[in-house]
Amino acid sequence: MPGNASQSTLLSSAEAENQLSQGSPQELQRNLKSRHLTMIALGGTIGTGLFLASGSAIHTAGPGGALLAYGAIGIMVYFVMISLAEMAAFLPVAGSFSTYATRFVDPAFGFALGWNYWYNWSITIASELAAVTMIMKFWFPDSPSILWSGLCLTIIFLLNYLSVKGFGESEYWFSMIKVVTVVVFLVVGVLMIFGIIGGESIGFTNFTVGDAPFHGGFMTILGIFMAAGYSFQGTELFGVAAGETDNPARSIPKAVRQVFWRILLFYIFAILVISLLIPYTTESLASEDVTVSPFTLVFNQAGIAFAASVMNAIILTAVLSAGSSGMYASTRMLWDLAREGKAPAFLAKLDRRGVPVHALIITSLVGTLAFLASFFGDGAVYIWLLNASGMSGFIAWLGIAISHYRFRKAYVAQGRDLRELPYRAKWFPFGPIFAFTLCIIVILGQNYSAFMKETIDWNGALISYIGLPLFLAVWLGYKFVKKTKVVPFDQCDFDKH
Repeated sequence: MPGNASQSTLLSSAEAENQLSQGSPQELQRNLKSRHLTMIALGGTIGTGLFLASGSAIHTAGPGGALLAYGAIGIMVYFVMISLAEMAAFLPVAGSFSTYATRFVDPAFGFALGWNYWYNWSITIASELAAVTMIMKFWFPDSPSILWSGLCLTIIFLLNYLSVKGFGESEYWFSMIKVVTVVVFLVVGVLMIFGIIGGESIGFTNFTVGDAPFHGGFMTILGIFMAAGYSFQGTELFGVAAGETDNPARSIPKAVRQVFWRILLFYIFAILVISLLIPYTTESLASEDVTVSPFTLVFNQAGIAFAASVMNAIILTAVLSAGSSGMYASTRMLWDLAREGKAPAFLAKLDRRGVPVHALIITSLVGTLAFLASFFGDGAVYIWLLNASGMSGFIAWLGIAISHYRFRKAYVAQGRDLRELPYRAKWFPFGPIFAFTLCIIVILGQNYSAFMKETIDWNGALISYIGLPLFLAVWLGYKFVKKTKVVPFDQCDFDKH
């Protein structure tokens, strides 16, 4: 840890001895394999953002605008991933970018990033519980919502409680279902485009409908940048999982090399296929109803029976996957914060299987309370909580870019050889600078339209931007109380502990 961090920030020796006397491990168990890590990073991004939100993006900005936005964000995510991979391969810890920000930027910045990320995913769990109820009512319209949300919470809790290997296996198969779905969709779509199935060849006809391929101008495309960013969020999960990977120096570079091209391939090709087969003017593209998901529309057009039911089941697995991943990421982040003295010490307790059970229970309770808040005041409390977490993912990416820039600068400043790094990110310093710049644009442009009206929409602006002042308050508040300073390059801590 940085020089100004005291020993009180770690588990006391008495606590450590107590854990050992009870047979509890002091560190997380490295039971995740390379294939688990690859699918965790891949599965974290293929979800409702692709299955549902992609249609709305095409409808709003046209096929060209959607492709441009998703392509640009995809490139940015690539730079974020390789930045995180360089640090995670060298220093694999569950706290990931919170720990990196503490060591290479400022302890206060690391504190804020850690709590920001925990909050983001714990609230996301609540949104997944809400989504499950809507999905299940497709088949069981008169069933009570609490039944399905409770069942979903139980499943994702148990997947995380049993063991890290159990989580890795479940995420592997959840992700495999999503990957197979996208591959089948792409194959069917290409066959339809060339008229092999589903009727006559369509070609590029729909690219010239109305004012396609671009619709709405630059500001509209900027709005899609934000939607695309939300779709890609989750790629950073492999950084959190690195602390429980059996061979991070080998697994992390492999996962990064594979995942980026697959994600870009799936997203860009899927949007291209949807754009070619369905005119962007189709109103149903803007709907969030699974029965008119762009995937469902294409499968229906191909004459595939029960397309809506099949896609509903697949989206259900995507929601369970996102909920399980969110539970995993937030639990590990909370455990690491406690281990470093930035959260109550009891949350640093591990059971005999190396699972941070106390952190898992607290995270589950927060997600449940946030979900229950959706039943009060017409869901106003829940909407505020959800919006407060809205830009947390972008703030995390911003933190990764800053941390990597200073990590590399400090590494060189201390006379270390870059060739000794297990993985070295390409395009430095352009990569982290590009990612930082685009993240700032997306964060500040979150709801630019609120300020472009005759009368500023302060309510809309507050709802959209509330996550930013909350982050700044936590960061600067900790900095003021603890009197932390930016860590000089020659004092950055590279010890692997």
